[in-house]
Amino acid sequence: MNNKLIALFPIAALLFSSIAYLYPAIFVAAKGAIIPLLALVMLFMGMTLNWRHFAEALKQPLVILLTLGIQFVFMPLFAYLLAHALQLSAAQTIGLVLVGCSAGGTASNVICYLAKANVALSILMTMASTLCAVLAMPLLSYVYLNQSVEVPVVSMMRSILFIVLLPVLTGTAINSSYAHLISKVQGSFPVFSSMAIVLIIAIIVALNQQNISSLALPVIAAVVSHNLLGMTAGYFIPRLLKYDIAICRTVSIEVGMQNSGLSVALAMQYFSAAAALPGAIFSIWHNVSGSLIALYWRREK
Repeated sequence: MNNKLIALFPIAALLFSSIAYLYPAIFVAAKGAIIPLLALVMLFMGMTLNWRHFAEALKQPLVILLTLGIQFVFMPLFAYLLAHALQLSAAQTIGLVLVGCSAGGTASNVICYLAKANVALSILMTMASTLCAVLAMPLLSYVYLNQSVEVPVVSMMRSILFIVLLPVLTGTAINSSYAHLISKVQGSFPVFSSMAIVLIIAIIVALNQQNISSLALPVIAAVVSHNLLGMTAGYFIPRLLKYDIAICRTVSIEVGMQNSGLSVALAMQYFSAAAALPGAIFSIWHNVSGSLIALYWRREK
């Protein structure tokens, strides 16, 4: 029954996104719910893990290094090449490259959870890429844009701590101590998580309704292609290196789903509102594409 409900997730995401686009006021008021909803999903996620999962993930530092390499080498390069191939404006090119230079986003952990990938490993990858982004983003933005940006390291780490780490560790502690009490309801956690993600996507669509209505086709094509290229490289590079399917899925999701919220904030601070547009669209699209691939992989097992 739970799997059938999760299978309706893309339809629900499309329906609620359409409603949010047509009637944004309904969801704009819920802007403040995004972070609590993400934290709640992380708590559910943690309640499906135990300490052994993290111990096993820590034994795979080479996979984390591989993911960082793919993320900070290929994603900025893909963004730069796509921007020039599709002849984006200077502002749009800046926005897309900033997305490419970003760390992995917290949504990747949720999608790994729904896709039955390696959640503990995904969380460690997100934390590692966030730390690396402190140096990588200013350096890469200078290489590709000839202008360095200041990365808000304190706020980034605070977000990781309160939105990801603490809820996940709390959930893991609960599951490790009271697994016998929650085992019967664990199957419902992905359903609740899917519902939360649908609402988050709808809120993001509502907040960006004006941006979406003024979109040009090349920007959409660049954002979609960038995300799909990242997920493809993230899957097939570790596959060529003989890693198992769960790890390939994890790397694919982690690489393809960037911290686009950070790129939007930096674009607004250092460049212009127009430069923030690719990141805003990426925020919507990578949740949709990630959710679809998670559903496919979940059914494939």
